[in-house]
Amino acid sequence: MAIWAIADLHLSFGVPDKAMDVFGPRWHRHAERVKENWLAKISEDDLVLIAGDISWAKATADALPDLTWIHELPGTKVMIRGNHDYWWDSLKKLKEILPPSIHVIQNNAFEWQDVSIGGCRLWDTAEYSYDDDVEYMETSLTTKPFIEEDIAAAEKIFIRELARLEMSLKCLNQKARLRLVMTHYPPIGPDLKPSRASKLMTDYHVDVCVFGHLHNVVEGNLPLGTQDGVRYILTACDYINCDPVRIG
Repeated sequence: MAIWAIADLHLSFGVPDKAMDVFGPRWHRHAERVKENWLAKISEDDLVLIAGDISWAKATADALPDLTWIHELPGTKVMIRGNHDYWWDSLKKLKEILPPSIHVIQNNAFEWQDVSIGGCRLWDTAEYSYDDDVEYMETSLTTKPFIEEDIAAAEKIFIRELARLEMSLKCLNQKARLRLVMTHYPPIGPDLKPSRASKLMTDYHVDVCVFGHLHNVVEGNLPLGTQDGVRYILTACDYINCDPVRIG
């Protein structure tokens, strides 16, 4: 039994006008490539973490073809919400429509074998930034610099997300062999300096945190690593060449 991770699937089977090919060669046939790699390495007994931006759908009904596509791949899947997952509903409503191999984390944790998994979406923060680190990017993310109004608005959301993160971390089984966390937005900067999010993970004895959201990152230029006992891994689909990463 193995544990794998991937983020930013950006599937569009229910909204075909949102195909990812327009974003460059890294996204050409990306769903087909994910499926090929998935089938080549992941078995039914494995666990797959999907760290947000799962579907371009805005309505839950339009996301069902994407969820069915994921369900039909091998393994137990656990997901968190990304910033583009507008189809994501309340936990109660999600549980009513999710296929049986898919589970979601929302202010809670998920137990699999002797592994405990938590997480939340997080948000942009002026505490650390990747947008200014063009050395890591093939092209600029074209995100406008934070201005005072942006900082205040983002901080309000970020504080709320930190509370959700801690709510989930409190649900982790401290006796588990591994404690894993997914965030969609990065929880720490490229220099691995401690952040408010990373300190929470250290306090709750997290072993590995996987995240996505960052695109156009030059392959190998952002290896990240371990900070205060927590290993941080970027698993955005285009960064890992549509090939799920083994983390355990």
